[in-house]
Amino acid sequence: MTGHEGPAVQFAIMGPARVWRGEDEVDLGPVQQRALLALLMARAGDVVSTDEMTTLLWRGDPPADPVNAIYRHVGVLRRLLQPQLPVRSVGRWLLRESSGYRLAADVAAVDLLRFRDQVRCARQLARAGDAEQAVTIFREALDLRSGAAASGLPTDIRAHSAFAAIDSEYLAAVKHAADAALACAAVSAMVPVLHRVAAEHPLDEAVQARLVLCLAASGQRAEALDMWHEVRRVLADELGVSPGAELRAAQQKVLVGTVVPAEREGAANAGAPAQDEAPPTEGVRAPGFSAALAPRPSDSSGGVRVVTRPAQLPPDLAPFAGRQRELDLATGFLSLYDGLDATAIVAIQGMAGVGKSTTAVHWARQVAHRFPDGQLYVNLRGFEPGAQAVDPGDAIRVLLEALGVTADQIPAALNARVSLYRTLLAGRRILVFLDNARDAVQVRPLLPGGGGCLVLVTSRDRLLGLAAVDGARVIQLGLLADTEARELLTRRLGEARLAAEPAAAAHIIATCAGLPLALALVASRAAARPRFPLSAVVAELRGSRHGLLDTLRDRDPMGDLEAVLSWSYDALSRQAARVLRLTVLHPGPDITRSAVASLAGVGVREADRLLHELVRTNMLVEHRPGRFTCHDLLREYAAKRIAHDSAAERSAAGLRLLDHYVCTARTAAHLLSPWWVEAEPMAASAGVVCEEFADAGHALVWFSAERVVLRELVAHAARKGAHGHVWRLAWAMERFLDRQGHANDAVKILGAGLSAALREGNRSAQAHLHRALARANTRLGRHGTARRHIRTSLTVFAEIGDSLGLAHAHRCHGWIMDQLGRYEASLGEARQALVLYRSLGNRVAEISALHALGWTHLLRGEPRLAEGYFARSITSIKAYRDPYAEASAWYSLGCSRQEMGQYDAALECYRTALAGYRDGADHYNEATVLDRMGDALRALGDLAGAHRMWGDALDVMAQFDGAATDAIRAKRDADSVPEAGLFG
Repeated sequence: MTGHEGPAVQFAIMGPARVWRGEDEVDLGPVQQRALLALLMARAGDVVSTDEMTTLLWRGDPPADPVNAIYRHVGVLRRLLQPQLPVRSVGRWLLRESSGYRLAADVAAVDLLRFRDQVRCARQLARAGDAEQAVTIFREALDLRSGAAASGLPTDIRAHSAFAAIDSEYLAAVKHAADAALACAAVSAMVPVLHRVAAEHPLDEAVQARLVLCLAASGQRAEALDMWHEVRRVLADELGVSPGAELRAAQQKVLVGTVVPAEREGAANAGAPAQDEAPPTEGVRAPGFSAALAPRPSDSSGGVRVVTRPAQLPPDLAPFAGRQRELDLATGFLSLYDGLDATAIVAIQGMAGVGKSTTAVHWARQVAHRFPDGQLYVNLRGFEPGAQAVDPGDAIRVLLEALGVTADQIPAALNARVSLYRTLLAGRRILVFLDNARDAVQVRPLLPGGGGCLVLVTSRDRLLGLAAVDGARVIQLGLLADTEARELLTRRLGEARLAAEPAAAAHIIATCAGLPLALALVASRAAARPRFPLSAVVAELRGSRHGLLDTLRDRDPMGDLEAVLSWSYDALSRQAARVLRLTVLHPGPDITRSAVASLAGVGVREADRLLHELVRTNMLVEHRPGRFTCHDLLREYAAKRIAHDSAAERSAAGLRLLDHYVCTARTAAHLLSPWWVEAEPMAASAGVVCEEFADAGHALVWFSAERVVLRELVAHAARKGAHGHVWRLAWAMERFLDRQGHANDAVKILGAGLSAALREGNRSAQAHLHRALARANTRLGRHGTARRHIRTSLTVFAEIGDSLGLAHAHRCHGWIMDQLGRYEASLGEARQALVLYRSLGNRVAEISALHALGWTHLLRGEPRLAEGYFARSITSIKAYRDPYAEASAWYSLGCSRQEMGQYDAALECYRTALAGYRDGADHYNEATVLDRMGDALRALGDLAGAHRMWGDALDVMAQFDGAATDAIRAKRDADSVPEAGLFG
């Protein structure tokens, strides 16, 4: 407790995420802030890890320091909840735990906790026979909801399992409440709720059946029958299925006038065969009658009785390690079905060797006790060497035999087998494990027709159809984290052996790159030679001429890593296999669809189709929207395969790839800097696809997304001797790298470009790249190196007679002099540039030179003189529609006014500049403006506003090079901050 609590705080998550302090609603701020608090509310009382917060807020593309960004959001939220909270105080509500944060709120403060408490009480009353009181409390609980959980947040945030779970809890409570109302004939209070929920879940047969029964029980028999026919039409139109057993039973009761309480429904259906198609689901559905109360199949199912309790789960792996998050996800999903008469479907998918079956077996054995009628298992052989995937009819035959059905009782036709299978499972709680499925089509006939069962599926396919149509919860099994990989090795080799050679253990973990099968194979080799040091294993891995795949060969295909990967590869279409092979020509770390199209020499639509196949089969991973990558060992496998392609094919594909990036970088550079001087153009090869951009903002986004790829590509092209591509890429990237503060990358890339231009003898490229290197080295404080480069640039431009290039070099030289405090020399260089620009009639460059003169005057302590230059720049540049130049001029004008103490006027200039930079997605300059706005607000005495601005600047700045973040953080974290001006 802090003593600064103020009015009572109320939290609401069953609808839009909202907070009240007393009678006043709190403005929770921007989307990420609201999303973070919404997640804490959804998990009220439980710790939410920073990893989960990072995934929610940045959806796979976090900043460089997400923990710091989360810390800032939490700090802002704490002060919104307790405005008088002292700086650095934790406060009452948001507590830091070892792995994350927790909302420390009780039942009285959070609507979700009150809802759960009331539902728990109502269910206890219903079980005790007091249905009427139960309905009253159910209604109080249901009235707490004002919409879908976290509504108002973006769809991709709302898709988080924590919010989906709240909606599922509410849906389950509605069903329990309807059952209690039918038990005591107090249905009128439930009809409006059921109408609303049924409209939200038109394919949930359990909700629709309860609405039909409650309408009839309230005297609206005609409306009940009309509703039943409408539901039947929707099911037919949307899913192509007929109403299930529960809906048919509800209709029958209405027709004969015997609407009975839900608790006695099971008896009315005794002996009925359950031969319906497994109904597709949407979220959590209840397609059949209550599994806990339904009878076992009787002789009415054609004389077949189940006489066997199957127990077919494979043995658990004793040294199982890691996967706790995935196990918790699966268990959490299964818990949503507690008390519901619905079949749960959990699908675990991932690449070859990632441990799908091992994880599935481990989890199945953890939850097997929930399914007392047994466990069925069948290997569908979707991806195995030289084997056809198991036909669904054959799979059902295996399952029927496991249930005790004799061969002569198994029908010949597939439909008849499916009907018998579903009849025998109706009313039983059985775990059905379908291992190694080829796709959703193979799985669908094997789904039970009623509730109460769990279907567990593993596959290398993504099984999107099973999720979309059948309501499966698909869990992506990724690579093991280093800590999990070490745990796996420890369980197989012992802690002492790993602790004795930590460097060797770390090398094994790095080499296997998180793939469980690779780790297990290496560990098994080490375990077979217990007296050998781990360094001997490392030496074996390093000594292989052909990589890890050849090292981990075995006579048993299941223990041969290359064989396991080949089963997925062999299942690909010929075109998709070619694309996978060609991707090894790309230096990485990831690739876009247009780059794939160029690499393969196909259109973008065809590339999309082939990428979809590779992602669906987990040969590639779309780790960020539109960006694809693959595991190092799959890349090694593809590299072995491409060795069989002709040298001409490989060479042509590599040339198309380089042409794609040169062409696209040139297009992006023109948009980013319309007055950029282009290098000597290079014609692209046939089949090359160049990216097209709507505006400069999109071009900047492309450069930012491709920065690492382009850096690797420049090094790759230099090794290949593609000198023309190297210096053209470097030239095209120069303005982007400089504007975005990537000075270290600039020195490497521009240096490689200069070396290539020297080898090719291109003097113009040499002069431009010397100038660019002078600027990049100045950014890093390497002034001696910078001056050598700029002198060479001036000399070469003069020798080749390039007046425009010479003017640019003079202007750059002036800027370098500014950084050294040599302002008279700077003014001289800027004036030489100005004379050359005017002689060439280059009005835009002339305006830029005047802008540079303004900055030199500002640095000399002459802000009023500088203001005149900047104001003229703004007026002049408007005619040329260069948003970046205009935003820069407004920023400069703001700096001059801030130095004159005109802080409000400076803030107005900064806001205009900020809008321009944001429109152009220029995040580096956005952060610079936010920092200066913080300084101005601090000078005006608005410390809270200054801290917000500095925090926002830190969030944006985290992705860039340089020490600016330290300076901003020091200002933000200081208890008191001196008035900030341009000079300190």
